[in-house]
Amino acid sequence: MPAIKSVVHFSIPVSDIAKSTRFYTDIVGCRHLATVAGGAMAFLDAAGTCLILVEREPPINPRAEDHGGVHHSFAVAHDDYAATLDHLRANGVAITFEEDRQGGVVNGPRAYFHDPDGTVLEFIDLTGYAGTTG
Repeated sequence: MPAIKSVVHFSIPVSDIAKSTRFYTDIVGCRHLATVAGGAMAFLDAAGTCLILVEREPPINPRAEDHGGVHHSFAVAHDDYAATLDHLRANGVAITFEEDRQGGVVNGPRAYFHDPDGTVLEFIDLTGYAGTTG
């Protein structure tokens, strides 16, 4: 079996590269690295993991109310968690669900919200991850 070292990148489909780049840098906190392919892809740094925004035709998420558990999660520091949620609200981003899940695989207070295309995102104050115990 391969022994992977890390996740190098993941891609999120978006309908407007410029709009989504602003959202992921100004709201989520990623850092813009480059926009390439005639403006159809943007590379962002998400705390050491590359996030690639890839332009696709809308609708990206045709059933926003039914994401089926598919989302992308970003950890924030414990001391920054409340301010991070305030930052979302101050920028007109609705928090769709909040909970403090403990005793599972991925633990901690978390809040879910949507990007401009309806992709579900999560900020989590990660208090524990079962993958670090083995």
